[in-house]
Amino acid sequence: MKAPGDEACVLSVVSTLYGSRTFLPEFVAQCHEVLAELDIDKFEIVFVDDGSPDDSAHWVREQCRVDPRMRLVQLSRNFGHHKAALAGLAHACGERVFLIDCDLEVPPLFLKRLWSRMRDSAADVVYGYQEVRKGGWIERWGGKLFWSLFNSLSDSPVQESVVTERLMTRRYVDALLGLGDRNVFLAGMMSWTGFVQLGLPVEKLRRSGRSSYTLYKRAALLLEAVTSFSAKPLYASLWVGAISLLISFANAGYVVVNKLIDPASTALGYPSVVALLTAFFGLLMISLGVVGIYVARIFVQTQQRPLFIVKDIEPSASEPHCNDD
Repeated sequence: MKAPGDEACVLSVVSTLYGSRTFLPEFVAQCHEVLAELDIDKFEIVFVDDGSPDDSAHWVREQCRVDPRMRLVQLSRNFGHHKAALAGLAHACGERVFLIDCDLEVPPLFLKRLWSRMRDSAADVVYGYQEVRKGGWIERWGGKLFWSLFNSLSDSPVQESVVTERLMTRRYVDALLGLGDRNVFLAGMMSWTGFVQLGLPVEKLRRSGRSSYTLYKRAALLLEAVTSFSAKPLYASLWVGAISLLISFANAGYVVVNKLIDPASTALGYPSVVALLTAFFGLLMISLGVVGIYVARIFVQTQQRPLFIVKDIEPSASEPHCNDD
């Protein structure tokens, strides 16, 4: 979202805020360091407050009054990391946009490698990915399982262990924002958008404090991701139903034949019938659940509610920013 006089903005650094107060001074210092090394003086640093429970927004607001190149986009509540990132992209004015988490797991100095790779290629996106995932075995195997399941089910494969950090051209960002998805899985949307995209390996550092991404949130994200980019679970439920029907026919045939051969046989009596009925009822409910998830996705999409609501922007769009000191 450009304001008057923003056309000269070379780079927008976009990050989201949620429990980020302890990281911000070092993050901003490293941003200024790498931007100075790249000799970029027309820039802005856009922070999106995603309903952060700490005083992250207050700290950024104070910095905005000192440095007009810093901006704060404050959302009306917590909408989630992916939607907050889209809010930041929507309010970035730069011809190139650097999206990064401010928790310093990937330091802003990574921008140097991204910038160099984009300069030496025709890429519209240069993104980071982990060759070896950080953390303990639960986090490593959990991440591997996430991407394996997503890519095996999705119609739009994504680089495994991709990270938030990426450098994008203006035309790519505009195309991404034009998708209009209401069920947001950012990595999938970014891959689906196309253009020339190149990856660079990066090592993520261990952050201080606990991550806000719990196991439940990761599972919910996987469900959101798969159902947003693939209809394969629907087809799978159809095949499961067909196979279950064949098994029931085979079982019924076996019971009839067995009774004709041995009228006194009770090998497949009442308990077996109850077990089969219970199993098929469970399969039926799972299939209905899969269909229900997709119907819910359609419902959300047709509501056409905004992905986020902006409560406040500082400095305002009418105030100059993205200029030299």
